[in-house]
Amino acid sequence: MRPEKRHFITLLFAVLLLLGLSFPANCNIPDGSIPSPQSHFGFTPGDDRMLFNYEEMISYLKLLEEISPNVKMEQIGFSEMGRPMYLYFVSSADNIANLGRLKDINRQLALEPELSDIQKKTLVDEGKVFFLMTLSMHSTEVGPSQAAPLIVYEMITSEDPKMQFILDNTVYMITPSHNPDGMNMIVENYKQYKGTMYEGSSMPGVYHKYVGHNINRDFITLAMSENDAIATAYSKEWFPQVSVERHQMGSRGPRYYVSPPSDPLSENILPGLWNWKRIFGSRALTAMTDAGLQGVSVNYLFDMYWPGNTSTSLWKGVIAMLSEAASVDIASPIYIEPNELSVTGKGLAEYEISINMPDPWPGGWWHLSDIVEYERVNTMSYMYTAAIHREEILRHRNEITRKEVERGKNEAPYYYILPMRQHDKSELADLVNLLDKHGVNSYSLLTDQVIDNRIHKAGDIVVPLAQPYRAFIKEVMESQKFPVRHYTTGGDMIRPYDITSWSLPLHKGVEAVEINTKYEIPAIAMERVNIPFAFAENIASDYTGVLFTANSNESYKAAFTALDMGIKVERLSEDYKIEDREFPEGSFYIASHRNLENLLKDLLVQPYYLTVSMEAEKKTLQMPRIALVESWFHDMDAGWTRYLFDTYKIPYSVLRPVDLQDANLTQDFDLLVLPDQSQSVLMAGKGGSPGSYTITRYPPEYAKGMEKKGLNNLLSFVDKGGKVVSWGRSTELFMGNLAIERENEEKQEFSLPVTNIGTRLRDQGLLVTGSLLKVDLRQGHPLTLGMPEKTGVFHRGNPVFATSFPYFDMDRRVIATFPKDNILMSGFIENEKLLSEEVAMVWVKKGEGQMVFFSFCPQFRGSTPATYKLLFNSLLLE
Repeated sequence: MRPEKRHFITLLFAVLLLLGLSFPANCNIPDGSIPSPQSHFGFTPGDDRMLFNYEEMISYLKLLEEISPNVKMEQIGFSEMGRPMYLYFVSSADNIANLGRLKDINRQLALEPELSDIQKKTLVDEGKVFFLMTLSMHSTEVGPSQAAPLIVYEMITSEDPKMQFILDNTVYMITPSHNPDGMNMIVENYKQYKGTMYEGSSMPGVYHKYVGHNINRDFITLAMSENDAIATAYSKEWFPQVSVERHQMGSRGPRYYVSPPSDPLSENILPGLWNWKRIFGSRALTAMTDAGLQGVSVNYLFDMYWPGNTSTSLWKGVIAMLSEAASVDIASPIYIEPNELSVTGKGLAEYEISINMPDPWPGGWWHLSDIVEYERVNTMSYMYTAAIHREEILRHRNEITRKEVERGKNEAPYYYILPMRQHDKSELADLVNLLDKHGVNSYSLLTDQVIDNRIHKAGDIVVPLAQPYRAFIKEVMESQKFPVRHYTTGGDMIRPYDITSWSLPLHKGVEAVEINTKYEIPAIAMERVNIPFAFAENIASDYTGVLFTANSNESYKAAFTALDMGIKVERLSEDYKIEDREFPEGSFYIASHRNLENLLKDLLVQPYYLTVSMEAEKKTLQMPRIALVESWFHDMDAGWTRYLFDTYKIPYSVLRPVDLQDANLTQDFDLLVLPDQSQSVLMAGKGGSPGSYTITRYPPEYAKGMEKKGLNNLLSFVDKGGKVVSWGRSTELFMGNLAIERENEEKQEFSLPVTNIGTRLRDQGLLVTGSLLKVDLRQGHPLTLGMPEKTGVFHRGNPVFATSFPYFDMDRRVIATFPKDNILMSGFIENEKLLSEEVAMVWVKKGEGQMVFFSFCPQFRGSTPATYKLLFNSLLLE
């Protein structure tokens, strides 16, 4: 284009923009009129030690939307800290102008299994492949988000016919940052230390309001708003055909990983989806190697068994993939010596030329710009593959839908039926609403149905498997059985990448009846449930008070919320029966109050409305002053605890381990909560274990523990009447020989009547890979109020407790015990017999104080509501 013509069009664009008009959709915009990332940011994304934050990135992408007819931005929600989240679409001008129609085509192909051949052909001929890419959910993995402006700019300014072919046949659809809050935290922290000896050091705390790295472990429960927004986009709104979740990995292995994954795989996924992942991965491996990018690997490290990340869309018919780039120190370059390069063994046993890494990287300097370039080339390869296979991919999406519905009709299980009679009805309602978030339809029986000699009552909830998302339904509703695979025949088992249990009914404590006998419930015998689903009862107009059963998690939430609102709450000291309703000890009573209806209107399960005086014995509920001990070491479990407390309106203060040295615990707090964190971090502010500490990458002001002084303060707090609730690794603080040094220099040495035998059991062959295990609960104890006699706990095999006869001023009670046999409920365990009748939870008295020790995380990743009440009761101990 001649300079004078380019100048004229640029001036025309400027005038149109000033007048509030857009550029004509059929007009090619000259490159010079679109600001480059370099001109906008003042540096080229990927430059050493240079980063833009979330708002700076979004401002550039919004500018491109104003300028170019090839892009569109749509807000889809908010982050946990209130930042807007977006989908960003890039395609041809015609496709962008026609997004509404293309969205409807996606929906029909994804959800309508009975399209005629003519209908399908029409949709395929007109449709485009939507490729969703979610960027940098782990905020230390800055490369994908930093690369995004360069990729978008190239796509909308390139005059390469290949690029035009991509734009004509696909829609590039990204979340510019999956974790906006974390992105800003990391950028700010990096800039703070840039140019100092701590440049590239670890950011203290979690890079998210709550969960940090665990934002990638939440795509079943959708507890985090960021994940809810993205899951809604692919499950219920845009129905993309292909997706990739973009990450970074360790620095000393392959430079890049692309699909397909390693074993084990989910057995609920149809084989066609695995095959398409291989096609995309193979073409990317070829394209990236041809571009001179070394160290690209496939079939390496990352399995596809557990559905907890964005790639959970695979279970919904999406060709869902993962990419991983080798990391730098945030944005600072690193140098890797050849002898430092290694692999883990899954897919690659040696760091050498192999079919899974045909061109190893030899070592040397590795820059953020390298990551950006790998991201760019991989993106273009993926988009070109989607473009050349457009028709096949669109047909495949509808074929998956047709096959899944057919499987639901002809293969067991056929239904999951959720009886209305549940121990915790609020968790049943929450489960139905969660399934709806995932795009799964639930129905209510209108008439009784007899199946396998069991009567399923009118009103029971039915989840048919004959739905487009059958694979997802089965995956999250069944009890998990880990598919054991080995590296060689008779060799070592291939360990799972993460956990092995996520069954929603079991984790929630909801009974779900799996129907494996072929039986068709007549369509006229059920109707779609209304969403949000709740147990519909009108708020009484005249009542003296309300009763909330202790069996329900929502009852605790209502009680805690009422206290937060300044409303008096009382707790029953005995069982109580009125009319045909039974309320166990620990249930909550709230007298009529002017603000009570604000609490009642949004409940999933309405309380019982009393019109007479309350005659049962009860005590006024007092919320203790709670301190939550959270380290600076990316303490995700503490973050999940904060999330649970905030959700349930439980007030708390955060203390860092070092704060325990000088805090006046007795004066300021009634109860301390120590979530799952290593003894070495809590005590010394270091990694490793006592006697073999490792130095961390945190600035020194954050690498501090409680030391002996803080532990003495903590034990003194208990001795004087304070309470401690501890679970997982933090319980090690209280095992073995302990001492309290008093102000008069008197020293009391003691051992609590509880020890951890988990390490011994592990050495004897116990292996629990993040599974749901059955425990028997001590009945009639304040800690088990509202709980059934048995429940499932999420366990990793260590710690496991043993108690002993107490002496001096100590006592103990076993609260939860593994049964003699049939311990595994969901997941995987080796040598289960080693856990037979061992202790999973114990109450301990020391001096005037009390301690509760869990061998499991009662709030694991916000996904184990079945054990929430054990934690809530621990907080309410008197």
